[in-house]
Amino acid sequence: MSKLKRISGKETIRRLETLGFKQARQRGSHVVLKKKIIDDEIGCVVPLHKELALGTLRGILKQAKLTVEEFMGT
Repeated sequence: MSKLKRISGKETIRRLETLGFKQARQRGSHVVLKKKIIDDEIGCVVPLHKELALGTLRGILKQAKLTVEEFMGT
C-alpha cells in the first residue's frame, strides 16, 4: 500500500489530468476538474496551495473516486 505524501495543488492537478480529468473552471485559488464516465460526470475541487494537507488531499481523492495507489501511480 502506497503512503500518501504532501504535494502541491499544481502537482495534484497534473496527476489528475494524467488520469483523465480536465480543468472545467477556476475561481480564485480553486480549480474545478471534471471527468466524464459512461453516463455520469465526476468532479473535484483542488486548491492551488504550495502544499496540500493530507486530509485535504484525501478529500480530493474521495471526490475523484480514486484510491491512493491509483493516484500515486503504483
